[in-house]
Amino acid sequence: MKRQRSQSTQKRDQELLTMIQPIKTDHPLWGYRRIWAYLKYRQNYSVAINRVYRLMKEHNLIVTKQQRLRARRGPMRSKPRSHQPNHFWGIDMTKIKIVPWGWLYLCVVLDWCTKEIVGYSLSIQSKTDDWLTAIEMAVNNRFPNGIRESLKDRSLFLISDNGCQPTSQRFMMNCSLLGLKQIFTTWSNPKGNSDTERFMRTLKEDLVWTYDWDSPFAFSEALKNWIVDYNTDYPHQSLNNMTPQQYFETFNLSADKAGKEPVLSNFSLA
Repeated sequence: MKRQRSQSTQKRDQELLTMIQPIKTDHPLWGYRRIWAYLKYRQNYSVAINRVYRLMKEHNLIVTKQQRLRARRGPMRSKPRSHQPNHFWGIDMTKIKIVPWGWLYLCVVLDWCTKEIVGYSLSIQSKTDDWLTAIEMAVNNRFPNGIRESLKDRSLFLISDNGCQPTSQRFMMNCSLLGLKQIFTTWSNPKGNSDTERFMRTLKEDLVWTYDWDSPFAFSEALKNWIVDYNTDYPHQSLNNMTPQQYFETFNLSADKAGKEPVLSNFSLA
């Protein structure tokens, strides 16, 4: 026989549930781990992860696993590992359907270490110019004095697939002039650009699929605000539950204390 919870426990559970429900409303595909991390590290509410799981399960707030869509992968080459900001950037494109209007194409540049979106471009087409716009935003945000001037002792690598935009002569020439060294993923190797691909899934789960967008202008404004929230307010398990901005600032502070050259100050996507 299951023991009935005390009134004090029920009261605490109800208080916690009222905090969980608005988060799930805004982020319906967040799992219990990220909900727990957001409560603890962003809202400073100390709670056990098992309690969050129990409450979410009792109120049907747990995300259902899609085993049918689970990828089947065999042995493949491991991906590059980034241990400091501005070491590996990933770039990729995804398309978004605005039903009464047409397709939008989003190109993003992701810092693999901090998980920050350092640059992006949203356009009605996906041409080399659009990819270069995202690159230029990233470089201007992180390196206003230029990559070569700021990173004299190491290189910054840009990881992409073998699409027609990143392999075009003009794109490769501009990357070379900026001081970016390109890395292309190998054929049939989904891990090659996995960090950037995983961000695309987060974006679609959190912003694209959860709303019925009918205006490209409304989506563009929402995307701008969402990227700022993602960089400043989304805890990441791989970053010890820090946000990308917190991790960036913590790394710079540690570098300063160790007497190393800082990575540069943070930025905001205006």
